[in-house]
Amino acid sequence: MDCSLSYATILKQTVQKATIAQPRLQAIQLYPVCDADSGHFLILATGWDKQQWIDSILFHARLVNDRVLIEQDNFEEGLTHALIAAGINAEHIVTSLEPHGNSSQTEWVDAV
Repeated sequence: MDCSLSYATILKQTVQKATIAQPRLQAIQLYPVCDADSGHFLILATGWDKQQWIDSILFHARLVNDRVLIEQDNFEEGLTHALIAAGINAEHIVTSLEPHGNSSQTEWVDAV
């Protein structure tokens, strides 16, 4: 089954919803960046935190071969549960890759 279209939609909606739901502390703004063509879905945080400029990635997921690879998730509770609740199969989500970890988790990433 080709899940990529629906998974892309779910990722986009979840990323957009997460940027709206976060409280605006200091002058930091959250921006959703969703590119279904390349398969990258990010949340950027930029702005001033006290006397320091912040420009960082809070969340980054890639859609690869009908799988969701969570590259980075700096939300307190994470967005994985929100993605699963929205309809992404939990078995299609990889949240961490270890260089010498389980090869079954990395096989589909290496194929790209």
